[in-house]
Amino acid sequence: MNIQIRPILVALRRHKAGTLLIALQIALTLAIVCNALFIIHQRLANMNQASGVDEANVFVITNMWANSDLSTSQVDAQVSADLLALRQLPAVLDATPGSGYPLKGGGWDNFVMLTPDQVQPTSDAAVYTGDEHFVDTLGLKLIAGRNFRSDEVMVMGTQQAITPPSVIVSKALADRLFPGGHALGKSFYSMGPMPTTIVGIVDTLQRQGVDQYAQSHAGQSLIWPLRADDSRGIYYIVRAKPSQLAAAMREAPKALFAQSRMRIIDPKDGIQDYATIRHKVYDSDRGMAILMGIICAVLLAITAAGIVGLTSFWVGQRRKQIGVRRALGARQRDILAYFLTENFLISAAGVVLGTVLAIAFNLWTVTRFEMSRMSMAYVGIGVVVLLLLGQGAVLAPALRASRVSPVEATRSV
Repeated sequence: MNIQIRPILVALRRHKAGTLLIALQIALTLAIVCNALFIIHQRLANMNQASGVDEANVFVITNMWANSDLSTSQVDAQVSADLLALRQLPAVLDATPGSGYPLKGGGWDNFVMLTPDQVQPTSDAAVYTGDEHFVDTLGLKLIAGRNFRSDEVMVMGTQQAITPPSVIVSKALADRLFPGGHALGKSFYSMGPMPTTIVGIVDTLQRQGVDQYAQSHAGQSLIWPLRADDSRGIYYIVRAKPSQLAAAMREAPKALFAQSRMRIIDPKDGIQDYATIRHKVYDSDRGMAILMGIICAVLLAITAAGIVGLTSFWVGQRRKQIGVRRALGARQRDILAYFLTENFLISAAGVVLGTVLAIAFNLWTVTRFEMSRMSMAYVGIGVVVLLLLGQGAVLAPALRASRVSPVEATRSV
């Protein structure tokens, strides 16, 4: 089988409009599909990111006080009573108060510096407040150092203007501040002129929120030994015993209302397990991934249909030419190879232009929307997909052309 490229190029020049249309369609499809695949991969990676929490057994209660004029001591006494009641439930393993929890819910960020007079912060960390039960309740893995002692935990109140002397940090923040695994026992500054010393390091502790800023500082978190006693409301984080999550979620609000009815717990969103929290938090990522997937499928289908339609049209126009070639000795596989090669040349031109467009579009999104740069692997995958799609789409018309007999072609003249 000897395929001459020059006659194919001559034939394509006679059909400039159709050739250019398919090449441009392939180029645009490649540019969009590559970037869409990159976005899908990013969104799926975000959705599968570990929080560090024992998500199968942890749930969160959003507790609002009916009387917001309570003093800090009154709130602290009520919180202590609530926690005791929760921990005594048969299905509950542990419970802790918090101003926020991983993935979503309250909390705040603080700049972190290694010296008090540092102009530019070394990093930014999500701040959690928790007592000596915080690490165990969330199921965090302590990989170095120790947990808080009960005598280290201070009452937070509505406003917090002091830096606790001890802190537990995530491994991501420890490595950012003190590379090489030497963070334990070191001090840093995050609020005010007083240093805080790292007494423990947990393996993974995701930030509150999953926005672009949170992703750029993923996993950089710290825990201060502060008991959240906010008169405006707090979160109760509860860890159920294995396989007893439903029972714990059912009994927990009853135990709280038995302690005091002067509270508000939304029956719909006031109690959420982590499966629900994760689903809601990543709803936009999931929607974007689905949308990008649909766009990819539609574009690929339209491109394939365009190739099939154009090739079928060309086969109909060239029946006499095909018949003549068959009469001169061309085999079926020669005709098949001709159309496959012709389509490959069009597709190759399209993917070259599409590669340039894909890179340019990604650079535009990087500067415009602060997105990450796309790996060339996505472009490579897109090129392979479009080339295979093109050859697959042209196969049926090419096979139909290869079956045209010399007699059938000459009778159509």
